[in-house]
Amino acid sequence: MALFIAVDVAPELARDSASARKLAEVCPVDIFKASAGKLEVVEKNLDECTLCELCLAVGKPGQVSVRKLYDDGARLERRA
Repeated sequence: MALFIAVDVAPELARDSASARKLAEVCPVDIFKASAGKLEVVEKNLDECTLCELCLAVGKPGQVSVRKLYDDGARLERRA
């Protein structure tokens, strides 16, 4: 269970194999894993997040967001 960070990914983005691969590729701490053409969030790695925001650039604005659980759930997300 993550203590500091939660990641939300829109279902349509998580089902897209190209986007799943891209998320797995850009994350420096392996929070995302592309498995069987779908995205898997690796829960045990969530608190390793460096808030680099590389994942936010994948997909359309708002499809990936990072919630700071230590900051009342403040969201990081790409805006249009």
